[in-house]
Amino acid sequence: MNKLVTLFSGAAIALGMTTAADAGVRAGVLRCFTAPSQGVFVGSSQEARCVFTSAYGHRENYVAKIDRIGPDVGIRDKAVLVWAVYAPTSLRRHALRGDYVGASADVSVGIGAGANVLVGGSSRTVSLQPVSVKAQTGLAIGAGAARLQLR
Repeated sequence: MNKLVTLFSGAAIALGMTTAADAGVRAGVLRCFTAPSQGVFVGSSQEARCVFTSAYGHRENYVAKIDRIGPDVGIRDKAVLVWAVYAPTSLRRHALRGDYVGASADVSVGIGAGANVLVGGSSRTVSLQPVSVKAQTGLAIGAGAARLQLR
């Protein structure tokens, strides 16, 4: 139950807030590469390999777990998610480690797209704003509250 409350609270915060770009600087770009996945009616969970490239060109690797609660039905091929990373100041090494919550939606009929708006990380001061939609293939539809864990 706590997981559900956390996810929906995060989605409400992400949807109701102004972008972190209003309160911070663009620290870089986070790209996550997922494996093929299958959604079940009430949610999904998948792992990803991520690379953060700072505004200065420094690269850091992360392992991610992406959970979604809400309608999520279908089969997706591998996908790429790209976010602009905003923070109140420049980030120290591995500062993206942590939990992020927010809203998520996607649809695929052959080729598809989606977006995730997430807030969290270092003292919940980091915002991940979609740079472009999630590129994926498959036959699926999903929406709901999302949680991203970066390690």
